[in-house]
Amino acid sequence: MKALNLITLVLVIIGGINWGLIGLADFNLVAAIFGAGSVLSRIIYVLVGLSALWQIVPLIGASRTDEPRAEAGRTTSYRS
Repeated sequence: MKALNLITLVLVIIGGINWGLIGLADFNLVAAIFGAGSVLSRIIYVLVGLSALWQIVPLIGASRTDEPRAEAGRTTSYRS
């Protein structure tokens, strides 16, 4: 996995956890750590958003190569 893909995936996971905390407990972890509305918080939010956009690239690539089937070790296609 490319380093950029790994970094963006980690940021998307952090963003997802933050949104989960907001939805479940009305607690914004990013704002709690870096300050609500601070420049650093805004940078984190922008990086998470850009990371989500970047993660569209591997998703499209996986759908084109049928990655789940390739990971399972199947080389033939079964059609019903």
